[in-house]
Amino acid sequence: MTRRTLLFALFLLALGGLMLHYRIHPFMVADKLNPGTVHFNGTFFLANIFPFVDVVLITILFLFKKTAMYGYLLNGLIVIFGTIFMAHFSIAGFMASQTPPSQWIINSTLPDIGIAWADFFVGKALYDFYLGRK
Repeated sequence: MTRRTLLFALFLLALGGLMLHYRIHPFMVADKLNPGTVHFNGTFFLANIFPFVDVVLITILFLFKKTAMYGYLLNGLIVIFGTIFMAHFSIAGFMASQTPPSQWIINSTLPDIGIAWADFFVGKALYDFYLGRK
């Protein structure tokens, strides 16, 4: 029962991250000059690959004890890369927009980074479960 609960939590955190990411970076963008036409934005598509891999591949890897180690490793790498990318773009955005320092935490990607790390720690708990650790 605990394993299924952790797997479901891992999946929901990853799915929530993907949906949040797609809302911020939609790669199918409506053309304002031609209503009904959409354009593919490759840069935003690349921004959605990590969350998609998290939802699909990492969830599949954590389904089995033999592949949980790879899921744990890949999950950790994605969280580290995501933290670096989100922090970088948040700081760069503040510098470019002249956002006052009093608004940095509120308008930052810190909540998004927190979701990513929660996903990682659920994955760690699942990995520890497979290893028999308490």
